[in-house]
Amino acid sequence: MIDAYDFGLIKIDGQAFAKDVFINLVGEVKDWQREQSHLFQKNDVENFLEEELEIIIFGTGKSGLAKVSDELKTFIKSRGIKLVIVPTAHAVQEYNEMNQENKKVVAFLHLTC
Repeated sequence: MIDAYDFGLIKIDGQAFAKDVFINLVGEVKDWQREQSHLFQKNDVENFLEEELEIIIFGTGKSGLAKVSDELKTFIKSRGIKLVIVPTAHAVQEYNEMNQENKKVVAFLHLTC
């Protein structure tokens, strides 16, 4: 469960993180590195995707300035996965709601911008 989010800082299950994160299907939090800070691309996420995934949430930063590439959108949709792209504060709400509903959801969260 995501406890709190503010510019540059997120608290998940009581632990604070100051770098962009990925939350996997079992709730483990991992650092999330990308080639370009504000453009999410296929090669930035494909190694994180799991077979039984239903929903992927992208948090695009405080102001929503980060973008998801068209190639990545197409790749995710071609796998039958629901795609949610929203500013990070909204992504936190979406993730918590879907997680409580026991959906098979992961989140990629950009903490700044």
